[in-house]
Amino acid sequence: MATPALWRRPGPPAGSRPRPLPDGLLPFHRLLPGYAPTPLVELPEVAARLRVGHVLVKDESDRLGLPAFKMLGASWAVARAVRARIGGTSLDPDVLRACVAESGATLLLCTATAGNHGRAVARTARLLGLPARIWVSAATPGHLCAAIEGEGADVVRVDGQYDDAVAAAHAAAAVHDDAVLVQDTANGANDGEVPGWIVEGYATLLHEIHGELGRAPDVLVVPVGVGSLALATATYGAAAILTVEPAEAACLLTSLAHGEPRTVRTGRTAMAGLNAGTVSAAAWPVLRDRVTAAVAVPDEAALAAAEQLHTAGVAAGACGGAALAGLERALADPGAREALGVDEGSCVAVLSTDGER
Repeated sequence: MATPALWRRPGPPAGSRPRPLPDGLLPFHRLLPGYAPTPLVELPEVAARLRVGHVLVKDESDRLGLPAFKMLGASWAVARAVRARIGGTSLDPDVLRACVAESGATLLLCTATAGNHGRAVARTARLLGLPARIWVSAATPGHLCAAIEGEGADVVRVDGQYDDAVAAAHAAAAVHDDAVLVQDTANGANDGEVPGWIVEGYATLLHEIHGELGRAPDVLVVPVGVGSLALATATYGAAAILTVEPAEAACLLTSLAHGEPRTVRTGRTAMAGLNAGTVSAAAWPVLRDRVTAAVAVPDEAALAAAEQLHTAGVAAGACGGAALAGLERALADPGAREALGVDEGSCVAVLSTDGER
């Protein structure tokens, strides 16, 4: 069975009441240097063209000083993991940094990344006075590696795909007594609590959208790599979900089309932050039941949509452009419109997850 470029659920998704925010999450994020809610930008011309009431773009091009939303999850997970290692009760970053120094702990933060998650882990490590080591695949662009190194982390290049980098990071952390693995994908029984904490951290983004709108949007459009942000959307949001992936790395779309988790061989794509071949095992059961429609887009469509966003004042990168391109592709299909419940009064929120590179 060939994987289609567009998948839509044949029936309604499983019902789910959104969870409340994790205790302490918002106060923690508000303590981070530079915290402020990111903008929600309206695109009236796009809404008119797509025959919906509103299209709003959540602009994550500058989140806590980094060009992507990833700091929300990495900071929360690192803080909780470090506190668990050294003891104490506070998640205040300044208090944690002092406790790390006083403890004499020689912790090493480790993760694999397609780019932005690794940089966020490295930035959080610097914030807490800890070293970090980040594994990347051969397809990771040089400027992303340089940005991670610019945060003070070591970068380890792996001759293989993203999944190979994940395996290498897991293997290295397993033999390093002081390693703290901060991986945003869960694919085994020994992943621990960290992947779930990363997903929790992304809930702040959904909270900001709901707060500005005064309600949940009718549809949320989510770019997908391993699926952690989509899992957060399904867990803390209350909307129909449209997921968008690169045509070169459509692991969730392939899995949904086949009804079971599938790993895909990835290629090079401008959507580097989405270049993953396997859906997180933690995300799959929820996304299997909750995603309403899924679409894959080629690089040229994502880059063209990013240019549209630039015109509207959103400094989107290719991953942010992918979300808008995916919305355009899905709403051109009558069946997808019907599955998503879209009409001329619908409010659609598009997550533009990265900034211009």
